[in-house]
Amino acid sequence: MLLIDLTIVSIAAPALASELHSSFAALQWTVDLYVLVLAALLMAAGSLSDRLGHRRVFIIGLVVFAVASLACGLAPNIGVLIAARGVQGLGAAAMYATNAALLGATYTGRDRSVAFGVWGAANGAAAAAGPILGGVLTEHVGWRSIFLVNLPVAAVAVVLARLALPGRRGSAAGRVDLPGVASFTVAATLVVYGLIRAGDAGWTDPTTIGVLAAGAAVTLLFLLLERGRTNPMLDLALFRRPSFSVLMFGSAALTAAAFANLVFVSLWAQSVLGLGAMAAGLVLAPMAAVAFMVAGVGGRLLHAVPPRHSIGWGLLLVAVGTALCMLVGPDSGWAALVPGLCVSGLGVGLSTPVLASAALAVVPPERAGMANGASNTFRQLGYALALPVFATVVAGQARHVLAGSGTVAAPEATAEQLTGGGYRELLGQTSAAVLRTAYAAGLDRVFLVSAVLAAVAGVAVLVLLRPPARTQEVEKPVPVLAGRG
Repeated sequence: MLLIDLTIVSIAAPALASELHSSFAALQWTVDLYVLVLAALLMAAGSLSDRLGHRRVFIIGLVVFAVASLACGLAPNIGVLIAARGVQGLGAAAMYATNAALLGATYTGRDRSVAFGVWGAANGAAAAAGPILGGVLTEHVGWRSIFLVNLPVAAVAVVLARLALPGRRGSAAGRVDLPGVASFTVAATLVVYGLIRAGDAGWTDPTTIGVLAAGAAVTLLFLLLERGRTNPMLDLALFRRPSFSVLMFGSAALTAAAFANLVFVSLWAQSVLGLGAMAAGLVLAPMAAVAFMVAGVGGRLLHAVPPRHSIGWGLLLVAVGTALCMLVGPDSGWAALVPGLCVSGLGVGLSTPVLASAALAVVPPERAGMANGASNTFRQLGYALALPVFATVVAGQARHVLAGSGTVAAPEATAEQLTGGGYRELLGQTSAAVLRTAYAAGLDRVFLVSAVLAAVAGVAVLVLLRPPARTQEVEKPVPVLAGRG
């Protein structure tokens, strides 16, 4: 539910913008604020759950998420929707920071590996399935239903959580690191806002430079605060372990390379190809289906494979898949994406289930909540940071093609409108061939950046990720768990 809500807005963007009279920059915030709050509070939620109990924090998150979903569905304007999405992110953080730890507490041995495989299947498919569900609901019910559908799901989940999950109290001591939470949230917000601003006003804009500089300064403050605290939100000593550091990089690269570009694929399918919301969502179905099947089956078949192979080769497959998506040209239809999406789905399915369990395996048991929160934080930060960067990349490349055509009077404004879904409105001003060429060039550049990022991360994981030494001193099943998760 919470991962579907990460991408479900992208498919409803045209209908949402029309009814709420919203700009593309404002629509970005309906995605980015949700991801930003989710990423900023994941580690804090993980630390809190280590103290209060994982089930309690999970249920609180479900309730907050449901109430915020109701507010999103009833939002009268874009400002209320953006604010409600931020509250949704708060509930999502509490849910996401605790579910891996709850699985670890509920299952043991080979059952735990299978459980993490199923969990990974849901993770791998959900982000790609969001546009599919969003398309069906938007076209046949209306865009508000993409949020209201969360209410019955959350209600059932609360009941199941009370009945089925262990209700142990947390064992960690100390208070939640409020200065760390505040400084991390401010730093992430400033950086993401600066990147979005750069897409609108340019990298030399004084406000852009000032905001990004402030973000860097607050990031430094966060690091200094964490170094000096007894019970930090994020124990920086964990990054002295190459395995932990490369897992965090791999987590961020996976969501950035595999999922952030789907927003622009969705806009391309609806604006340039003229597909309806449901059909545009189904364009991404190959990736969702392959990721779900591979992750679900992989939990059992790849039980003893070291995590560096599952994650590293998974990321390399994402690199190959996004590179294949560069086959999209000015005259291409949606079928040109199918080979690349299938290969990317294979990579997502291989790597997603293992990221969570591998992060838990390379830290001490008392840091399980923190490690889970950190892994998920970096995954969401990868998406939140990549989205505005990709928006700048796709618009910049489109602007370059439009300017080179010699037929567009205002290439910068035209590129911004084109990549924001305004293809149909521009047809009377610019030829369809030029517009399609410009958008295809923008997608091509985004796919190239995604491929390079995934390839670098995949190689880094293969080289640096090693099993923790402590697993060699205990019984056989533990290394197996660390290998698959």
